[in-house]
Amino acid sequence: MLAAPMAVEIGPGAVAGLGELLADRRISSGGHVAVAVGPGYGDEIAAVVEPAIENCDIVRVEEGGTRNSALELADRLRKQFYDAVVGIGGGGTLDVAKHAASLVGLPMVAVATSLSHDGIASPVSSLSHDGQKASYGVQMPVAVLVDLDYVRTSPARMRRSGVGDAVSNLSAVADWKLAERERGEPVDGLAVALAHTGAEAVLHSEGTVDDDDFLVVLGEALVLSGLAMATAGSSRPCSGADHEIVHAIDHLFPDAGLHGELAGVGALFAAHLHRGVQLARELDACLARHGLPRTHRDLGLSDEQFAQAVAYAPSTRPDRFTILEHLDLDEEAILDHVHSYADAVAS
Repeated sequence: MLAAPMAVEIGPGAVAGLGELLADRRISSGGHVAVAVGPGYGDEIAAVVEPAIENCDIVRVEEGGTRNSALELADRLRKQFYDAVVGIGGGGTLDVAKHAASLVGLPMVAVATSLSHDGIASPVSSLSHDGQKASYGVQMPVAVLVDLDYVRTSPARMRRSGVGDAVSNLSAVADWKLAERERGEPVDGLAVALAHTGAEAVLHSEGTVDDDDFLVVLGEALVLSGLAMATAGSSRPCSGADHEIVHAIDHLFPDAGLHGELAGVGALFAAHLHRGVQLARELDACLARHGLPRTHRDLGLSDEQFAQAVAYAPSTRPDRFTILEHLDLDEEAILDHVHSYADAVAS
């Protein structure tokens, strides 16, 4: 059975339509709803939400993306009876709301105000604790809304980051198929199709993050990534060597870049290792078109630092087989590939 949200809506005015959606989809017909809003938009969103939902409590998430915030929200939810939880904000706020809702067993509606990564519809929350990020399995949102009115006003860098995360699916799928060939790992064809379709749409779209039409394509791709993970039962269709490198950089060199920026660089390097000339060319062109980092040097990392991250990367997902595990390169060989990759992109 395919797990999927009851509703997916991408367009302007999604926040204002929340009350109607909750009642029409019978998520909460006149019941009590907790609305968790992230930092930055709190008062503005509350002014729109409170008239739209008859019986709601606005709960402000002061620090998005942390496990402590999720635990605090869960404690708040346990103190009263609620039909559902609505999370409104960027990826960090949605991850907090998803985790808290899962802890207390409530359905959760995700309303995205930015498109920085593919967590908006996924059954995974990425949360930091004591300076380290970890992924937690959660319930998939029962409905997903992307409000383009807010997405348009989010920093362009955040929107570009979503592009990097979306197209990195292509290298992740290549890694999964490699694991099938080399180790007989089962590959879910539907999960691959969902992850691949969204990534290809973004890869070949001629728009920019300033165009509504492109933002719809990007939003759809990120939602499809979430569905792919739910179908596979893991992050496998959207996370291969590219995301191993992301997690390694996060651990060794915190704040080197946004998640999607790192994913784009990781995907391009993984394509280089796969010797996928066509994929590497298309990924490079897409990253360049959207002004995203294309190599570690664009992130401010030296060749030696990036090689260190690549060497560390397999330990971030010990159970995952990717091109990194397949090649099993020593430090000298990794540095040689890093040099040739950076030179090839620069040429």
